[in-house]
Amino acid sequence: MAFGITREELLQWKNKVRQGEIAFLTHFWLDDRFPEAKTVTKVGCSNIERLIAWGQQYELKKAWIDNRNYYPHFDLVGERQILILKKENQWEQIERFRLIHTL
Repeated sequence: MAFGITREELLQWKNKVRQGEIAFLTHFWLDDRFPEAKTVTKVGCSNIERLIAWGQQYELKKAWIDNRNYYPHFDLVGERQILILKKENQWEQIERFRLIHTL
């Protein structure tokens, strides 16, 4: 279950993904499969080759791409999520969801 974002933020992310941009969306998240995770960052791009290449720099495997519902994306959680957000200068998302303080 996702929460902590607005409909407008979700629509902006979807538009960027459809346009072939690498797009980031962090939100609060509850999933029984990952009980330690309180947030997830979805990094999407409709250009699969571009998304694969982007992920390779962070050792993300092509098989980890969630490619359903027209919005292919990686789901980032935990330390990897924070490391990648820092390297991508996504400070607004880090601060907004207090990710620095969660480790």
